[in-house]
Amino acid sequence: MPKDPCAIASRMDLLDASGIRKVFDLAAKMKDPINFSIGQPDFDVPEAAKEAAIAAIRQGHNRYTQTQGIGELRGRIAEQLLRDFGVRAPAVLITSGTSGGLLLALLAAVDEGDEVIIADPYFVMYKHLVNLIGGRPVFVDTYPDFRFTAERIRPHLTPRTRLLLLNSPCNPSGAVLSRQEIDDILDLARRHDLLLITDEIYSAFCYDGPFASAYGRYEKTLLLNGFSKTYAMTGWRLGYAAGPPDLIQAMTMLQQYSFVCAPSMVQYAGLAALDLDMSAEIAEFRRRRDVIFGALEEDFEVTRPGGAFYIFPQAPGGRAQEFVAEAIRRNVLIIPGGVFSERDTHFRISFAADVATLERGAEVLCRLAREMA
Repeated sequence: MPKDPCAIASRMDLLDASGIRKVFDLAAKMKDPINFSIGQPDFDVPEAAKEAAIAAIRQGHNRYTQTQGIGELRGRIAEQLLRDFGVRAPAVLITSGTSGGLLLALLAAVDEGDEVIIADPYFVMYKHLVNLIGGRPVFVDTYPDFRFTAERIRPHLTPRTRLLLLNSPCNPSGAVLSRQEIDDILDLARRHDLLLITDEIYSAFCYDGPFASAYGRYEKTLLLNGFSKTYAMTGWRLGYAAGPPDLIQAMTMLQQYSFVCAPSMVQYAGLAALDLDMSAEIAEFRRRRDVIFGALEEDFEVTRPGGAFYIFPQAPGGRAQEFVAEAIRRNVLIIPGGVFSERDTHFRISFAADVATLERGAEVLCRLAREMA
């Protein structure tokens, strides 16, 4: 029997509608919810970046750019990588968001059956993109402290292991890898000749000390970063990748046949954004981290996040679905941990909200935790 030409490809069975999107859809139907579900800053795009985008539109920068991005932006990012990591003349690709860079990297590097080591809990796209391209995600349980260490990774390595995927600071846990933890992971990657992808989109949101990166210390490291979180440019889809020249070249070829290029006018906005000082915004998020952790620590088993703008408490009795459903009934939107993990015992709060909202929502959640204890 011939296949229905409108039938959905079987690879789509490997995906599930994002639990985050389901909560977003629910939020649109609720009246003034306390919304802890949104994974984006609550401040607006800085005016200088807005004005640069508007000027670029008016100056006619509305056509395709080079696939790899405009030379001015790649040059500025190369200067930043030299300053921050000592990497000279890095291969740089401007991507359509960090997520676009991740997809290109996995398509270019992972063959069917290759294993990809991922910390659990993980950013929701990691598992599904690896599955979609025919790879095999291998999860390293990091509960309860969310430390992704070489010691925890080592037992999961096999002859099929292709790459390690790092995310520090981490979404959803807020965990930040220490310099020593990264050193140990790099040593493991060298010994086993692994590719390492480091997703550093939250690198500006590092609250308890200087940020430590894996980039620039092992030649088979691919850096992914972007403008979405630091500059609140989430809808503008601007990121970049830097790493092994052969891999960047392959990703550029794939971009030519997929995204084509990152949005043209937004690349000029990125140039302006790189000149901005976002320290006041980061300090405010540090204050919010302290507020939400202080409000939750007596009623939940919870680890203090070192970065990003998420906190990942354990639900009472590990009953995340039940707890989240009841929280939503009380007008507090949170994300169940099963969206980010192979277990469903925790829930994610985004503290990208003002302090008064954080305190009001935390009061509801703590009261509910006491009732369910």
